[in-house]
Amino acid sequence: MKIKLAALFEEIHGSLGDMVFKRLPDGQIIISKKPDMSGVKWSQAQVDNRIQMGDAVAATQKALTDPKVRARYERKAKKLGRRAWNVALSDCLLGKDWFAKR
Repeated sequence: MKIKLAALFEEIHGSLGDMVFKRLPDGQIIISKKPDMSGVKWSQAQVDNRIQMGDAVAATQKALTDPKVRARYERKAKKLGRRAWNVALSDCLLGKDWFAKR
């Protein structure tokens, strides 16, 4: 089923109650029910990945509080057409040295 949303709702994203609103790259908006993950048994690889991602997010948050590091990532992100957060997180996950180019 397709629904054409009024202009008021063209930019909707996030969640409302048990519904999730997502925008696809082609501009379509998808509305779905929030997944129930309460009964999921994570594999050890999934647990390890979640821990690694959490550590990377924490390291990125800490690194971007340094004005010199943030400025470097802002410049790099602008050249790449991306957000500084995404570039910094990618570098962290790839194991690049954050402070080597200070």
